[in-house]
Amino acid sequence: MTAAVETGQTTTIHGDRVSLLRVLGPAHVWALGVGIVLVGEFTGWNFAADKGGALAALIVCWIVGLLYTSVAMIDSEVTSTVAAAGGQYAQAKHIVGPLMAFNVALFLVFAYTMLEVSDAILLGDTIVAKAGVEGLTHNSFIAATIVVLAWLNYRGVLMTLNVNFIITAVAYISIVILFFSVSPWTQGAVLKLNELVTPGNALPYGWIGVIAAFQFGIWYYLGIEGTTQAAEEVRSPARSLPYGTMAGMITLLIAAAMTWYVCASLMPWEYLGITYYPLWDAGKLTGSPLLENLLFIATLLAALASANGCINDAARAWFSLGRDRYLPSWFSAVHPKYRTPYRSILFLLPIALAFAFIADLNQAITFSILSGVLQYTFMSINIMMFRKKWPLGSIRRGYTHPFHPLPAIVLFCLCVVTFFAIFLGFGSQLIAMTIFYFLISLWFHFYRYKFVRRGDQFTMPWPKPQGY
Repeated sequence: MTAAVETGQTTTIHGDRVSLLRVLGPAHVWALGVGIVLVGEFTGWNFAADKGGALAALIVCWIVGLLYTSVAMIDSEVTSTVAAAGGQYAQAKHIVGPLMAFNVALFLVFAYTMLEVSDAILLGDTIVAKAGVEGLTHNSFIAATIVVLAWLNYRGVLMTLNVNFIITAVAYISIVILFFSVSPWTQGAVLKLNELVTPGNALPYGWIGVIAAFQFGIWYYLGIEGTTQAAEEVRSPARSLPYGTMAGMITLLIAAAMTWYVCASLMPWEYLGITYYPLWDAGKLTGSPLLENLLFIATLLAALASANGCINDAARAWFSLGRDRYLPSWFSAVHPKYRTPYRSILFLLPIALAFAFIADLNQAITFSILSGVLQYTFMSINIMMFRKKWPLGSIRRGYTHPFHPLPAIVLFCLCVVTFFAIFLGFGSQLIAMTIFYFLISLWFHFYRYKFVRRGDQFTMPWPKPQGY
């Protein structure tokens, strides 16, 4: 048998380093980013209508789209330059320092794990609703979803993202089919936007409702930054990451606009804001059994694609923490055959299952959003420090985003607004999460930091800034 020895970096076999495979292209990056996010068009975004009405959901669709366009632009520059597993964690490690890197990695793990939980709950609830069998619960469907997708991720990243590409494409095409099936160019034929969104009910709670809607407007695009988690497994980071990420963002902006238009034109905002299945309900309201069944299947596929990508991304972030000794190096093992961070995948599996059985969909979504917005706030600071420490021309960049520092300023301001929106609806959860991250930071500083080899953190061939 082959003897495997664990080191502080990866698993080694007879002294040879076993690393992650570089097998992915731009289409896989697109599938990872869009696959994680697209479920937000099938549920989640519509809760913004409950906060501020149908028009508020449209307003935040485009404003939050600006937030995520800034995220995609900033991320494309930094990650195509810092091409390492862990995405934003790897960025923080090189640009800010260990404490920030540790927190950013936790933001990533919690955001993706709670998004995975939300996906599994949605899938289970959708199947139960479709079956209509008295006494049937979603627990078995949730468990099967998480376990099977964890096994798929265990077996290899190329197979995982090939599957994601197919099911994401099918789910996206279903939105396009629904859009063109309801004659969107002829109001009144099927769609009733003029009747459902009138001056009297467009903003039922005024502009404070628009601000409150930011919380769930994030769900339109939450997770697109997950493309960076594949940085160490793409064949050409400088090409694949910017192309895949920006193409994914354009894809999602189109899908979000089509989704809002169809759903707001078929459902009153009072119902739109509380349903768990806005697109499936839209399919039902067209009166076409074919569209109803298509959107039911697409809802399941979108949830599967998202959960699949979330397991991939959360495991890479956890693996990176172990590889750099922020956590025990046991987590940094790479499977000698499948070349996946299998221990990190298996460790996060029971955590996802536990949250899936104790949290409801609203809570899971909120925890994911909170961790995501904390991460975006960091990114606005991160790009400022990156440009200051390594100005243009000092190092080779895979992509340079335009209009700096405007995207960073826009991103930071919109994150502040989103935090306020979350406080309006889920203030206790916001305070609890803040306390949790503060306490875990203290644990890292006083206990775990001594295991971190600060000098080894800097792995890029750049001139080292002061402090390394």
